Amino acid sequence: MDVTNRQYALDLDAKDPLAKFRDEFIINDPAICYLDGNSLGRLPKRTIKVINDYLLNDWGAKVVEGWSDWIEEPFATGDLLGRTTLGAAAGQVLVTDTTSVNFYQLAGAALAARPDRKTIIIDAANFPTDRYILQGYAKERGLNLVIINNEDTSVSQHERITPEILEKYLSEDVAFVTFEVIQYRAGARNDIKALTDVARKYGAFAIWDCSHAIGAIDLQFDKDGVDLAVGCTYKFGFSGPGSPGWLYVSKRVQNELQVPIQGWHAQENMFDMGPTFKKAEGLAGFQIATPSIIALRSVQSSFGIIEEAGITNIEAKCATGTQMMIDLYEAWLADLGFTLNTPRDAKWRGGHVSLVHPDGKQIAFALRQLANVIPDYRAPNSVRLAISPLMNSYVEIWDGFSRLKDLVASGDYKKISNTNSKVT
Repeated sequence: MDVTNRQYALDLDAKDPLAKFRDEFIINDPAICYLDGNSLGRLPKRTIKVINDYLLNDWGAKVVEGWSDWIEEPFATGDLLGRTTLGAAAGQVLVTDTTSVNFYQLAGAALAARPDRKTIIIDAANFPTDRYILQGYAKERGLNLVIINNEDTSVSQHERITPEILEKYLSEDVAFVTFEVIQYRAGARNDIKALTDVARKYGAFAIWDCSHAIGAIDLQFDKDGVDLAVGCTYKFGFSGPGSPGWLYVSKRVQNELQVPIQGWHAQENMFDMGPTFKKAEGLAGFQIATPSIIALRSVQSSFGIIEEAGITNIEAKCATGTQMMIDLYEAWLADLGFTLNTPRDAKWRGGHVSLVHPDGKQIAFALRQLANVIPDYRAPNSVRLAISPLMNSYVEIWDGFSRLKDLVASGDYKKISNTNSKVT
């Protein structure tokens, strides 16, 4: 059937094994096409009950006595993420702090483990926080920060880093390299195993940022030989605004690494209140301070839903949904000044696509204000549109693209002049 016929999307929904999960989420306005689950997922209904139960029956009832049970929740929640989405055996994932703090911690640990090496490698299209943190480390320690210019199309297509690109920059002086699994802007997918292997050939660590991957694709950390990774829980993990980040440290390197922030919760026998720091064995040595149990319960709720749905089913719907987006781009948008900055091959993309247009920012704002479509915009000219498989229907995606086509074809988006919001 022709993808431009709305029945095409209706037929996909009729066969979708994940369709029932849409009822799990709070959707106050069904007329909105919410295509920004790659930034913030919707609120699951069951999370409301989980948090209320915690407030009344745990915190309210137990007060400080509850810590006897709560203190292990960062690790149990990490095990949930590990088995559900990361392909990680128990005892390697810790849900804690923020992605930025965790990245700072693991970058510092990797540097300390390679004290004679003075070079670190990142790419220009990597998420800004990661680049900013490494700029800080480089300035503080006199390191050589190498930035691969994968925003240049003569260097890379769709911002992907390949082993061939990376190896040109590697040497015995490199302490670690760091890349995103899914490029935040382009939606392109990097090859975790291949890039980790080539970095390891030179004795360097590879640190992976999985923020735009977790909950969208089937990750296999243990199988792929990953040492270090970080990510968030509020995008395709729909655990709420500012919900905790997580870190993965392979059991192979846990005792080798020492993070720079030596927090109380990372201390061996923390309640001995000893005068000097001695790192706890295993994953506990990577925790800093008291966790937010309310936030952890939200993560447990959302990733419990993901576990029920199955990450392989989720990845399959991401592939089908993004393919429909690409087909609609070809049919409707390519002649309206858009270009596609996302790989056409499903194995090299995640759950969102990037449509580039000279008026991208104005179009993104107009979609929100005039068309009841929620995308997001990423500088310099990308409109990002995502399928979040548990909360989006195929019809919702199709309707959003139909409205985008009409908005741009009519020129109505040019009526929007105020694009000065702090949030895009």
